[in-house]
Amino acid sequence: MCASAEVPQPDKAALRRALLAARAGLTRDDVRAHEAGLGRRALELPELARARTVAAYVSVGTEPGTRALLDTLRDRGTRVLLPVLLPDNDLDWGLYRGPEHLVRAGRGLLEPDGERLGPEAVTGADAVLLPGLAVDGRGLRLGRGGGSYDRVLARLDRAGADPARIVLLYDNEVVARVPEEPHDHPVHAVITPAGVRRFG
Repeated sequence: MCASAEVPQPDKAALRRALLAARAGLTRDDVRAHEAGLGRRALELPELARARTVAAYVSVGTEPGTRALLDTLRDRGTRVLLPVLLPDNDLDWGLYRGPEHLVRAGRGLLEPDGERLGPEAVTGADAVLLPGLAVDGRGLRLGRGGGSYDRVLARLDRAGADPARIVLLYDNEVVARVPEEPHDHPVHAVITPAGVRRFG
């Protein structure tokens, strides 16, 4: 009797290091060029085009750029929620009112300066843009390891909310496999400058 071969799990820390090193090699011009392509692709997605409320985030450093997309969504009349990091790594939410209403926060993040809407505000979103470092062929996302968005996804599940879950990445960050944890939630789509890939 032959035992089925188990696919080895990639090393999560090593994969994160490699992906972050690749991002560190990008120039500001590289990031800007990719941001324009990502924004166009994202706005072609029906889930974003028809969304009344989108929970998003402000990209920082060499993350795939979200800023042009945030402004376009807001200009279209979409209600855009941005995360506010709480001391326990959970996320509160605030309304995006334009780049002049963003303030520097811990860990180099930019957060909205207005009223806090509470951690449950995300459950009213039609689409959620999730930051990540990679997504694999099953739609599983590798984050930075802080657990903030694992809590968001668990909160959506508890509320019975099922918004479109979308990750913006660079082309090289769609990988064969990311390490899997019992609490992982697959995403619905990944957007890269090359196109959109849907899962399940």
